Amino acid sequence: MKIIVLAGGLSTERDVSLASAAGICRTLIEKGHDAFLLDVFLGLEHAPEHLEDVFTLPGHGLEIAKNISCEEPDLAAVKASRPDQSDCFLGPNVIELCRLADITFLGLHGGEGENGKLQATFDLLGIRYTGPDSLGCAVAMDKGLTKQVFLQAGIDTPAGVTIHKKSKDRSLALTGLSLPVVIKPCSGGSSIGVYIVSTEEEYAEALEKSFFYEDEVVVEEYIKGREFACGVIDNEALPPIEIIPKTGFFDYANKYQADATLEVCPADIPEETASRMMELTVKAFRALKLNVYSRADFLLDEKGNLYCLEMNTLPGMTAASLLPKEAKAAGIEYGDLCELIITQSQKLFHCRSNIFCLCHRLTFIRIDQLCFSFSKSLSGASFFRSHIFRTPAHVIGLPLIGKNKLHKSLRGIFCILTPEHGGFPYLSTGSSI
Repeated sequence: MKIIVLAGGLSTERDVSLASAAGICRTLIEKGHDAFLLDVFLGLEHAPEHLEDVFTLPGHGLEIAKNISCEEPDLAAVKASRPDQSDCFLGPNVIELCRLADITFLGLHGGEGENGKLQATFDLLGIRYTGPDSLGCAVAMDKGLTKQVFLQAGIDTPAGVTIHKKSKDRSLALTGLSLPVVIKPCSGGSSIGVYIVSTEEEYAEALEKSFFYEDEVVVEEYIKGREFACGVIDNEALPPIEIIPKTGFFDYANKYQADATLEVCPADIPEETASRMMELTVKAFRALKLNVYSRADFLLDEKGNLYCLEMNTLPGMTAASLLPKEAKAAGIEYGDLCELIITQSQKLFHCRSNIFCLCHRLTFIRIDQLCFSFSKSLSGASFFRSHIFRTPAHVIGLPLIGKNKLHKSLRGIFCILTPEHGGFPYLSTGSSI
């Protein structure tokens, strides 16, 4: 396969992204793919005359991932290094190369690469990519909104509020919380701009520091406990991993400096606790409308209570990152994990991009297996209730008559259409003919 591995950008997690994407690119090359590492912001200024030749260039673009620092990136210097000095997020030839690829592997972290904007752009352009789609990314990126979703879904999470930079009253009293508290950028990652504060003076100072990164911050209660992560791929949770920083908490330095953190996988916890964490991971994954893969972060307090902090929609993907370690504990090697992510992403893309344009030209669909999930009453769908819902999941003929009526009737239906019976791979939830 021709694969663009997209990395870099203008996020505070830029260097983390480059390290992850370089590992992905190398293993895909080892797997026999024509992979090329590309910085989404810097692009490829001096491309070959025939752009498709990029996929066979020596070096595979890996030179952009050399000499990566463990310090926060100098984004001003990155902007200044772009030859065309454009403020466009997408660099020279990025769109063109992603169009030429069979799929674009998103090795991005944070910012426009993870908040749904790039995913939505690619959807509009018909570019295939890995990982969750725009809706899930947008919701999960906002920590304040994530809390609301978790609470509505019955998922325990630390109490917290969102404060805007322009708010006249930023006092701790306004939050209803008591010290100590945690302050973090609303849409940040890699624990950049995260502070644990114990005094009013520290609180005011931490707010200002966190506002440096974003206009919105989350102030949440401090939960003392053990730190865990739990990955999920295609609605299946991986074995949890415990994160034990040698000093402080799991901040940027502890995440990316060698030997700063001990990681234990499978985590040394009771089986019941591990199972509960895995259940909550899948529950959070679904509540946030995510797909393909992600990673949940947890705290386990001294009383055995589990708190889900957030979902990482594009988690770190170096061989030493948390998700690959969890996958290995489940018997999935790093290279196989990368290919599994590609396979699941291709299924999703096919689901949302191909089936409906084909269905418009059909007069008949053959359905082999059915699985239903309804959130709303299907008014006016008596035809479906009598002819499908009460019928065993076997080959059923469904005439496409009254297209406008079917538009409403098919919402909320998820079914599997098998090619061997003349159907198509998927019909996705929330879509219509």
